[in-house]
Amino acid sequence: MTLAIVLAGGTPAADLTTTTGESLADRLAAQLRRAGADHVRFAADLDELAGIAEAATGPLLVTGADLVAHTAVLRHLATSPVGPTVALVLADPPVFGRTAVREERGQVVDAGPVDALDGDATGVFGGALRVGVADLPALAAAARAARVGALPIAAPLGPVGDVSPLPAGGGGPAAAAGPASAVDRLFAGLAARGTQVFAQRVRLLVAHRVTDAGGLVAAEAAVTAVDEKRAELRLSVKERDDFFSTYFVSTWSPYVVRAAARLRLTPTGVTVISVLFALAAAVLFGVGGRLALVGGAVLLYLGFVLDCVDGQLARYTRHFSAWGGWLDTMADRAKEYLVYAGLGFGVSHAGLGNGWALAIAAMTLQTVRHMTDTWYGVLHDEAARRPRPAAGSTGGIGDRLNAASTRVQADTGSLSYWLKRTVVFPIGERWALIALTVALFNPLVSLIAVLVWGTLAFAYTGALRTLRARWMRVPVLDTVDATLHRDDGPLARRLPVLRPLDPLTLAVIATLGPAVLLVAALVGAGAPERLAWAVPVALLVLLVGGLGAGAAHDGPLDWLVPAALRAAEYLFAIAVGVVGGTPGWLIFGYVFVLTVHHYDLTARLEKRQAAPPLHPANLGWEGRPVLLALAAIAGIVSIGMATLGTYLLVVFVASAVLAWVVLPARSARASAVPVSVGGGTPG
Repeated sequence: MTLAIVLAGGTPAADLTTTTGESLADRLAAQLRRAGADHVRFAADLDELAGIAEAATGPLLVTGADLVAHTAVLRHLATSPVGPTVALVLADPPVFGRTAVREERGQVVDAGPVDALDGDATGVFGGALRVGVADLPALAAAARAARVGALPIAAPLGPVGDVSPLPAGGGGPAAAAGPASAVDRLFAGLAARGTQVFAQRVRLLVAHRVTDAGGLVAAEAAVTAVDEKRAELRLSVKERDDFFSTYFVSTWSPYVVRAAARLRLTPTGVTVISVLFALAAAVLFGVGGRLALVGGAVLLYLGFVLDCVDGQLARYTRHFSAWGGWLDTMADRAKEYLVYAGLGFGVSHAGLGNGWALAIAAMTLQTVRHMTDTWYGVLHDEAARRPRPAAGSTGGIGDRLNAASTRVQADTGSLSYWLKRTVVFPIGERWALIALTVALFNPLVSLIAVLVWGTLAFAYTGALRTLRARWMRVPVLDTVDATLHRDDGPLARRLPVLRPLDPLTLAVIATLGPAVLLVAALVGAGAPERLAWAVPVALLVLLVGGLGAGAAHDGPLDWLVPAALRAAEYLFAIAVGVVGGTPGWLIFGYVFVLTVHHYDLTARLEKRQAAPPLHPANLGWEGRPVLLALAAIAGIVSIGMATLGTYLLVVFVASAVLAWVVLPARSARASAVPVSVGGGTPG
């Protein structure tokens, strides 16, 4: 249940008469109802709002009474999936008495009087915010502290949960900033308490804060001049996307979105259809023949269009859910790797070479790349929350690379902008490359092209990100459950810590044994079984990575540890499979199950979700190789790999059912009894 509060007290604009004859405050209340609020109330002052926040059991939508905007702006704020607490941020220049904000990577990292931001303001608070349940105590405290008429200064945020102390009375040196509206003081106080606030920008639609009748007339005219429905359809497309998606998908996908909405399709339904398209394409790639390959390429392209449409439909209909976000992430990777499997089978079936080896290599490379991408994103998010380096400080080459990247990203649509976005080989470009090469040539050329471009992209991004990360010097694994995201099992958790080696060095060493074993097995392809004695040796080297499990992961490059551990485990599984004479399709299937498990962890990290319910049953990155090594010693690698892979798949499915069906149903039954939100009569 969402409760909306119009903070009308002390706002002269609240009583302004709109073109419809009602007061601006009353019109805002009506818009909030249309935006999805279950109840709307007016608060006369911040004390009353604090009482409401203390009694509330659901998210609060709070607005000042001076906002003129499309109803869609409020609906987008109320339904934003970016985080629990979201603030409306406008591009208007900061003015006296309004809260200026500095935004980085979608987060409000500083807020307060414009002069307190030292010229770094990127926008101004839009007079409306949605506050998540966990942040309601901070909202209530901010409301009680903000009764004085000045904007508090929000110190740049530190790590999540790090709350900077406030000056006595909530004001301090900001008192010189002069009077401000209640909602501005409230937001500045909330930010000053270290609350993680995400920014909701207004694009294509209109939102303005007004102070007098002239401003109201101008703002209403601006709202009327924009077709709200057409703008919402255009807003379903990402503001910034990759080259192929921008010019070969998003130019016409909104029409598909509108048709899907009229057919009452859900984003999840579109995701399922896109999986079926990719599966059909994979089958055609495996069948071979020019007609089948061209048909598969067409289906792959259409499947990618639907892959874009599911997210666009969610944005258009505002149907967001944790389940839908998780399923979209998992389906994206499953589709891509099913296509790799189809290409690999097609290569082998046509007698063009060892297609399964190429498919396994492509899947392993792409998964390790994705792990680095995910954690580099977390690194940047964490860096954005931390104070900037002091003026005049230099970070050497990392500083210069960061500045160059910022300039290129700001130059939207330029050649350098598109080159930067394309060279990293994003999903649209991967699917386009596969479709073109398989239609014009064959699956062998397609897989080789994916491996070559993927390797170059990995080298490029890895080198630049390493340099920039060393400059930023921001630890990220220590801000989350490192044991969970390392995927440590019971053995790694019991191993001693090896000092002075850091966790990343140990993780890199862990990859060396499996890598050497795999190379030796491939070189001695005539009789790889002779290397069975080397499997325990490679396992011992692999387990070196566990000696860093209990250490602090606070190094500037420790965000690479999960990717290194993924690489070590995959290489070990592949090497053991080759040594044991396991069929390529079975090795592919086993590694695929491992990737599904690891993508589950990264999806939950990105969506800020709890660990999978059955996570301990996955045995850990070190426990699974131990079982494979035992199977190799016993001479039953194929049986062991098939059995372990099946077990892990069953655990994954059972964990997903528990997480998305059973536990939510129990929670819904437990919270079925209505709870009063307290105070006053709903409007």
